[in-house]
Amino acid sequence: MAFMVLWQFHFGPEALFAKAVEVHEKKASIMASGNFIKDPISAISFGIALMFGTAGLPHILMRFFTVPNAKEARKSVFWATTWIGYFYILTFIIGFGAIVLVSSNPVFKDAAGKLLGGSNMAAVHLANAVGGNVFLGFISAVAFATILAVVAGLTLAGASAVSHDLYATVFKHGKASSANELFVSRITTVVLGIVAVVLGIVFEKQNIAFMVSLAFAVAASANFPVLFLSVLWRGCTTRGAAIGGFLGLLSAVLLTVLSKAVWVDVFHYASAPFPYASPALFSMAIGFAGIWVFSVTDKSARARIDQAGFDA
Repeated sequence: MAFMVLWQFHFGPEALFAKAVEVHEKKASIMASGNFIKDPISAISFGIALMFGTAGLPHILMRFFTVPNAKEARKSVFWATTWIGYFYILTFIIGFGAIVLVSSNPVFKDAAGKLLGGSNMAAVHLANAVGGNVFLGFISAVAFATILAVVAGLTLAGASAVSHDLYATVFKHGKASSANELFVSRITTVVLGIVAVVLGIVFEKQNIAFMVSLAFAVAASANFPVLFLSVLWRGCTTRGAAIGGFLGLLSAVLLTVLSKAVWVDVFHYASAPFPYASPALFSMAIGFAGIWVFSVTDKSARARIDQAGFDA
């Protein structure tokens, strides 16, 4: 899709950007940070979420647990981040291509002048604009298959975490039967599906960019501090990692709920208690601080084992 967009502008990004500025109602202001980020603190916080949240995403973390040794782990992470970075670059082309080829074309708008299906359909309409119905069908199929793959993967990961990590390891101390573990996994799958459907209905009109920013903020606050300090700090303990990670997770979700995107746009309150667009700047700091405080104050036998194993 990006290739077909650039082909219409003789592979000149400058020409694409210039045309987008020309046809967009906000003109040159679209080259700035936009309406989603309106202040420096939000810009810094959102940037932190995107930079450090990437390292904490399941797409990256799974690379450490599906390889035979450290060398292959580094290679796996390298290729994963390479393709993720490649995708980030393509979003610029696809976004500005949609401004030029979709937003200026009345075919893709309803009677009120709004994009058919909402703003989240811009990329799908762009496929139609550059490749016709055949390419539209192909991109729609890819998008649908990707959604199913992600949902299936996350559901399996969640069910496995609850049934194996929590139920079998924590609550049953490794003595749970396979049948009971499978039963808990099935119940968890149903519960996760119900919760996901309910949240999907609640956030139906929410911009997908906000949902992505929430995922990155959670990853940067809950997963990245644990990953970073457990690898680079000798004093990190299990208790510190667990409590600090939970503090980062809870603060990221709580501050997101208290922000305008949820407090005002979803719950329809007059103003938001948390004034910034992304919580990562604050929630990630809470995660790091929690790991440090609860690690240095941990004098348990488990802490001595953790610290003694750092060199290995």
